[in-house]
Amino acid sequence: MLLALSSLLFDPQPSTPTVTLKAVLTFGSSSEDGRLVEAVALPWFEILRVIQRDPDAAYQVDPRQWEGIIAGAYKSAGFDEVILTPRSGDRGRDVIATRFGVGSIRIFDQVKAYTPGHVVTADEVRAMLGVITGAGNVSKVVVTTTSSFVPRLKDAPYIAPYLAVRLELRAREVLFPWLKELAASDIAEDGAPSGAP
Repeated sequence: MLLALSSLLFDPQPSTPTVTLKAVLTFGSSSEDGRLVEAVALPWFEILRVIQRDPDAAYQVDPRQWEGIIAGAYKSAGFDEVILTPRSGDRGRDVIATRFGVGSIRIFDQVKAYTPGHVVTADEVRAMLGVITGAGNVSKVVVTTTSSFVPRLKDAPYIAPYLAVRLELRAREVLFPWLKELAASDIAEDGAPSGAP
């Protein structure tokens, strides 16, 4: 089954079926912001295994599926509420992840599934700073990419003051190890994913 799943996920022929987000994530109720993620499903783990074996396979994954992968990552990281926003009309938020309690935090994540060489621009990052300013109910924004950011972005005067506390830039070299760590921590001693239904 896993080999069949891999070929469905990474088959470049547009006429062949692909794994849907419903197969990668288990959803709960809907809200005005999107759909509540209840758990990651077995295909989520398989996608991460394939990417770990062949990092270039990441560029064959559909951008919408990347949003689902990142939503699953927040769920796997222990966030209490994770929402995958709709494909359009998301107001700059692809994933909304909230941890409740003392020191609660709410994150808006914008996922940029780009190929190497297609870098995230300063304008795209500044747009997320506009989202954090306009929303008022968010602690931090994250821009996650399968590629990288323009050079010297972290030194830009209108971006640098927000880094670490209000803005996080998660490039490929940070993203892939984070996903690997999350997948490994969710594997039970018997080798089965602990968070998958």
